Amino acid sequence: MKAAPFTVPAPFDEERRLATLQAHALLDSEPEAEFDALVSLAADMLGCPLAALTLADRDRFWVKSAIGALPRQMPRATAFCDYTIQSSDVTVVPDLSRDPRFAVNPFVVGEAGTRFYAGMPIRVPDLDGSPQAIGSLCVMDASPRSLSPAGEQTLRHLARLAEALIAARAIARRANTMAELSEHQAADLRAKERTVRQVERLAMMGSWRITLADGQAMWSEGVYRIHELPAGQDFTIEQGLSYYPPAAREVLRKTMGQTVRTGDPFDIELDFVTALGRKRRVRVMGEREMLDGEPHGLVGMFQDVTERHALETQLRRNADTDALTLLSNRAAFDRALEAAIADSAKSAEPLGLVLIDLDGFKLINDTLGHPAGDEVLRIVGQRLRSDWLDGSFVARLGGDEFGVIVRDAALLADANALRIRIERLLTITITIDGLTMSCAGTVCVTLRPDDCHTNRDFMHHADSRLYGAKRDRVGERRRGDRRRAS
Repeated sequence: MKAAPFTVPAPFDEERRLATLQAHALLDSEPEAEFDALVSLAADMLGCPLAALTLADRDRFWVKSAIGALPRQMPRATAFCDYTIQSSDVTVVPDLSRDPRFAVNPFVVGEAGTRFYAGMPIRVPDLDGSPQAIGSLCVMDASPRSLSPAGEQTLRHLARLAEALIAARAIARRANTMAELSEHQAADLRAKERTVRQVERLAMMGSWRITLADGQAMWSEGVYRIHELPAGQDFTIEQGLSYYPPAAREVLRKTMGQTVRTGDPFDIELDFVTALGRKRRVRVMGEREMLDGEPHGLVGMFQDVTERHALETQLRRNADTDALTLLSNRAAFDRALEAAIADSAKSAEPLGLVLIDLDGFKLINDTLGHPAGDEVLRIVGQRLRSDWLDGSFVARLGGDEFGVIVRDAALLADANALRIRIERLLTITITIDGLTMSCAGTVCVTLRPDDCHTNRDFMHHADSRLYGAKRDRVGERRRGDRRRAS
C-alpha cells in the first residue's frame, strides 16, 4: 500500500528545523563511538533488541547509530519516528499492528514486522535558542509490549544525554575550525570570539593554554566562570592544579606530563572544587604545542560536566539495582565478586561468600499471592541492608536467592556465628487476610580457598555447600515432624 505523502503540521517550522539539523553536520556522517554506546545503553536498559538514534531530513530518516538489523535510511512517510519529532514527550505504541496510523506500514505488516515502538524527540537549539526536533532516540521490538513509567523516564534521560553529546560535538567542531584559521584571518577571528564566548556560556566550557617555559596559564572567560573566579587573574600551573582534590590533581599532573613527553592528546574527567567550595565534575582536554621542533606549551578545552556525570551515574546505578529489593542485581554482583577475588588473591586477605536461599517463599507466593511474595523480598532487602553489613556487598541473585560478599575479617573469624546472625535476620512472618505464614533462609558461609581464582569456581564451591545445608535443613525439619507426630 502506498504511504500517504508527508505533511507538516502548522506549528512545525520545518525550514528552521532543517537548517538546525544541517548546521550540526550529522547527516551521512561517520559512525561515532559515543553515539553507538548511548544507543547500546538504551537497548540494554529498556530490554529491546532494536534501538536507534535517527535524524529527520526533508524526505527521509537517516540512522546515525543503531542496535539490531535496521536500514541505514528510510522514507520519512513510513518512519515511526516522524510522529515522535512532532511530540513534546515520549511516544509509546504497544502494538503497531493495532494502531490505525501504522497497521499498514511496510515495516509492520507480516510476521516479522515490528510491533512495539517507543521514541523520544532529540531537540537542539537553533540560532535563536529555540529548541528544534532534529531526530529521535527510539527502541523497538518484534513483539507487543508496554513501557513502564520508569522506562519512559529512562528514555527521557537518555535523550537528554544524546542532546548533550550533540552539543559537545558541535563545540568540538567549532574549536577545530578555530584552530585551523591562519594568522591572516585574525580580523575575522576577533569577530567570531563573541560567538565563542556565547558558546562557552551555553556549553559551560572554556579554553586554556599553558606555556611550559614559565608555567603561566591563560584562561578564557568560560574557564574563569567554571572556577567561580573573576576573569583576568594570572595563574600558574600549580595554582590551577590546587582546585582539584589530591588524587585528581596527581592524575592531571601525570597526564599533562605524559602529553608533553609523547605528544599524545588527552581527554579525561576529574573531580573539581570551585573557588567557592562547590564540588563539580569537569572534563579536561589538551594537546601539545610545538615551537622550533620542541614542546612549547599545552592548549585545550575545559568543560563543566557535573549534570551529565550525575545523570550517567544515576543511570548506571539504576542498571545495577534490583527494583524490588533495592539491592544490587546479579550483573553488579558478578563484577563485584570478580574484583573481590582478585583483591583477596593479591593481598591474602580473607574473603567470604554468603549464599542465601529462602525456605517457604514459594508456598507464600502460591498461597497468599505474588504481592505477599514481593513484600517478603522487600523485607529481606531491608534487613540485609543492616548497619553491621555495611562493608559487605549484598545482591539479589534472582528469584528467592541472595548473595553477600564479605571482606570484614572480624565477621569471617567465626563463620558459624555469621551464618546464625543472618539466619535470624531472615525469619519473616507475614499475614494477609487473616492468614499468617512464615519463611526463613538457608544460609551458607564459604571462605575463598587459596586455589579459587574465578567467579565460577567460587560460586560452584559455595553452591555445593548451600545444597548440602539445604538438604540437612530439610532432614532436620522432617525428623522434627516425626518426633511431634509420635
